[in-house]
Amino acid sequence: MIRNQQEDALSSSPPDKPKLMEGGNYIREGRDSTKSTWLLFSPKSPDSAGNLAKFLTIFSNHGVNLSHIESRSSVRRPGYEFMVECEHGAGDFGAALEDLKEDVGYLNIISRNYKDNRSAVPWFPRRIRDLDRFANQILSYGAELDSDHPGFTDAEYRARRKYFADIAYNYKHGQPLPHVNYTKEEVVTWGVVFRKLTELYPTHACKEHNHVFPLLIENCGYREDNIPQLEDVSNFLKDCTGFTLRPVAGLLSSRDFLAGLAFRVFHSTQYIRHHSRPLYTPEPDVCHELLGHAPLFADPAFAQFSQEIGLASLGAPDDYIEKLATCFWFTVEYGLCRQEGKLKAFGAGLLSSFGELQYCMTDKPQLKEFDPEVTGLTKYPITEYQPVYFVANTFEDAKDKMIKFAHTIPREFGVRYNPYTQSIDILDSSKQMKDLLRDVHQEMGLLINTMDKL
Repeated sequence: MIRNQQEDALSSSPPDKPKLMEGGNYIREGRDSTKSTWLLFSPKSPDSAGNLAKFLTIFSNHGVNLSHIESRSSVRRPGYEFMVECEHGAGDFGAALEDLKEDVGYLNIISRNYKDNRSAVPWFPRRIRDLDRFANQILSYGAELDSDHPGFTDAEYRARRKYFADIAYNYKHGQPLPHVNYTKEEVVTWGVVFRKLTELYPTHACKEHNHVFPLLIENCGYREDNIPQLEDVSNFLKDCTGFTLRPVAGLLSSRDFLAGLAFRVFHSTQYIRHHSRPLYTPEPDVCHELLGHAPLFADPAFAQFSQEIGLASLGAPDDYIEKLATCFWFTVEYGLCRQEGKLKAFGAGLLSSFGELQYCMTDKPQLKEFDPEVTGLTKYPITEYQPVYFVANTFEDAKDKMIKFAHTIPREFGVRYNPYTQSIDILDSSKQMKDLLRDVHQEMGLLINTMDKL
C-alpha cells in the first residue's frame, strides 16, 4: 500500500507525515482516461447473411468510429456474437445504441466511462494481455516526487527514479521482466532494511511467511548484499501458486490494480527508497514489494484469498470497489492472524516496516475480527501507525468470508478465472452453468475414485 514505512519503532516523537496518495499500493480512485465503450451483442437472427455489414452500417450512419471488431461463437445463444470497441468523441453513440438494440438478441455494454450509461458494466480485462490496456493509465508517474520526499532535492536520485518509471512504462505482457543493475548505494540501503526486518521475522511474522522466506534466499538471491530481480521472484511465485509480478510506472486506480489480482498478477515497483532514510519510505518500493508482499504470494491459501478480492472487483460498482480496496488494505497490507494462540503479521505493510511490525504486537492498537462487511467501511490513516488492525483466524477463513461478501455485489453475472487460457469467463447463461456443472461433476468423480483407492 502507499503509505509511510515508519522508522524508529515506538519512538516517543511523532512520526513524519509526508503527503501521501490515499488508498494503497497503487490503489486510488481517479477519473479514467480511456475514452471507449465495448459492446458485446449477438444477432437476433444468427443465420441471416450480412449481419456484420448491417451492424457496421448502423455505426457508420451515426458517425461512431470502431477501433476493434471481433466475432466468435456465442455461449449464450445459438450462433455467434460480436464484440466491438466504440471510440468516444465522435458521432452519436446513443442513437447508434438505440438502433442496435432493435436488431440484436443479446446486448451487453462494457464501459470504462460507464457512469454515462446506467445500463453499462464497468470495463474490466478479460484476458491477461488486456492488462496492457490500463497498465500505463497511471494517476501519477513514479518519477514524480513531492517536496517533502527525502529524495526531492537529490538530482541523481530523481534521475534514477525516472529510469525505473520509464522501463516499467514500456513493459508489455509476455516480455521478460526488466533486469536492473542496482547501484552500490541502493544495495547498501536494501541491506539495512533486510538486516533489521529479518531480526523480527522469526517472532513477529506468520508461519507461512517464515516458511517461504528461506526458499526465496535459496532460489531468488535474497541476501543482505543483493537486491533480487523481479524476474527471478516472479518465476518462483509462478511455480508455487501461479502468481506473477508486473512492473508498474506509477499509481493505478483501485479498479485497475485489483483487476490485476484476478489474473494473479501483482503490479510491483522496482526502485528503492532514498539512502538518507533507509527505514522510511513515503511510497511502496522494492523493499516493500519483495520483503513484504512476495513471500505470501507463494502460499496457496493466501494467493487464493488475494485473487478472490480481484475477482470480486470485476464489473463491480464504484462503492464496492472502495470497500474491496479497504479490505485489501486491512488484510494484504496490514493484516494480522492468530497462530497457536499468538498474534502474527501477514500484511506487507507490516512485514516491510521495522517500526510498525513491532508496534502492531503491543497493546496500543485496537484489534477486531476480520469481517468484510465491517472492514470495508472502516476508515484508516495513511501517515501514521494504524490505530485498528483486523485479525483473521486463517487464510482459508478469510477467503470464505471474502467469497460470501462478493455474492452481495450487484452484478448480473458471475466471473471465473480460467488458468489454462489466463482469461476471465463471464457466467451469465444456462449453457455456461451446465458446462461448469459438468466440469465439477468430473472433478467429483476423480476425487471419489481416488478416495476409493485409498
